[in-house]
Amino acid sequence: MPETTVVVTAADYFQSYSVVGLLAVIGVLFVAVAFGAGRLLRPVVPTPEKLLTYECGVDPVGEGWAHTQVRYYVYAFLYVIFAVDSIFLFPWATVFAAGGYGATTLVEMFIFLGFLAVGLLYAYKKGVLTWA
Repeated sequence: MPETTVVVTAADYFQSYSVVGLLAVIGVLFVAVAFGAGRLLRPVVPTPEKLLTYECGVDPVGEGWAHTQVRYYVYAFLYVIFAVDSIFLFPWATVFAAGGYGATTLVEMFIFLGFLAVGLLYAYKKGVLTWA
């Protein structure tokens, strides 16, 4: 069988990128036209009520500074960390069941869980997990 060679010229190479560039320009123009049309068509009637800070329909009362308990955010952050990390357990379980990968994936998962345990121990030692 004779071998066939494919010759790609610079014009073919740049033509494929010109299509991508053209689509990007069309996309940017579409967004610019949409925002411009919205700006031209919307009514502009500034009133004192509209210039107030809007906070979920509640009128602002008092000063803007308020104390927030950080511990709620710390617990939420820890939950997100462990929820995301637990997602890695599902692919591991499927690979662990496949033949030939058992010992390797088992060691890798113990290393992974060790990192999580060290992070949890660090948070415990810093007193992050105490509610008082």
